[in-house]
Amino acid sequence: MNAGRLVFTQVIDLIHREQFNRCIALHPMPRSSRGMTARDQFLAMAFAQITFRESLRDIEACLGGCPHLYAMGFRGNVTRTNLAYANEHRDWRVYEALGQVLIRKAQRLHTDDSDRLDLGEMVYAVDSTTIDLCLSMFPWARFRTTKAAIKLHTQIDMTGPIPVFIRISDGSVHDVHFLDQIAFEPGGIYVFDRGYLDFARLFHIDQARAYFVIRAKSNTRFYVLESRPVDKKTGLRCDQTIRLRTPKGKLDYPKRLRRISCFDTVTGKRLVFLTNHFDLPPLTIAAIYKSRWRIELFFKWIKQNLRIKAFFGTTENAVRTQIWIAVCVYLMVACLNKVHGIDESLTRILQILSVNAFQ
Repeated sequence: MNAGRLVFTQVIDLIHREQFNRCIALHPMPRSSRGMTARDQFLAMAFAQITFRESLRDIEACLGGCPHLYAMGFRGNVTRTNLAYANEHRDWRVYEALGQVLIRKAQRLHTDDSDRLDLGEMVYAVDSTTIDLCLSMFPWARFRTTKAAIKLHTQIDMTGPIPVFIRISDGSVHDVHFLDQIAFEPGGIYVFDRGYLDFARLFHIDQARAYFVIRAKSNTRFYVLESRPVDKKTGLRCDQTIRLRTPKGKLDYPKRLRRISCFDTVTGKRLVFLTNHFDLPPLTIAAIYKSRWRIELFFKWIKQNLRIKAFFGTTENAVRTQIWIAVCVYLMVACLNKVHGIDESLTRILQILSVNAFQ
């Protein structure tokens, strides 16, 4: 990295200023704060994510004692009052748009990475994670009678893994509704857990000329059209072509499906998958589903390393702003090892940044 500039500044330079200004212009603030611009807000919140700050007062104290604020890019007065006002009133969609810019940048940088599956198609994993909140402090996020929560619905590119598509919703929104917002890529393979099993929506994926691999539910009713021989020594139990048996199933998914069953020696469970991809070997289909654990690692990483479980504000806008800035920080860290040739894990890079931001 460049030894002549602050480490924090070099990280922020991954975002081109003109791109940032275009994001701000898309969602202007009705009554802007002269004391804190959108860039100042982003810098302060990104600083809090990188250095693990605990509160607005903590952010104000650390930045107030820093002699390098101008070199870090700050131009306004960073106080907890200004930051709280900006988090509450500046549209969170500014940082969603910025996140989309960084997603495209990270995807370009990770184009040559391997998803370890050696397939010609792009493979995406789709899942969600629930972030628990206090009902008395976040009444707008009511989840159950005595509990509040929000959900982070995510689609990741398995080569990164880079989040390709993210939506934040109330905790009560079912996972399958997220499928209605995804623009499915022709030829792409989408991997789901059985919580996303909805045959009408799966047929929509098939109509988009994309593929899916999903774990079947035990109560799925079907009849077998064809059974292909399998080598049971590999853990496979069956490779079948099926059709759904119930009238609703026939209406929702009128075409054939492929059903693959295998025994997982690690968990001791028998897993059954449904897919519309008939060309790949059955073991490859099983390997595609097992690679889905990478999205679980993504959720685990951001929960352990970024501030998305404790929030600096209680309004919906403040919570969404903080989550999107956290995603932006993840993407910037994911870009660092490509831009600067840092051959380290994302956790290691963030640990180094946290104690060297002012260097």
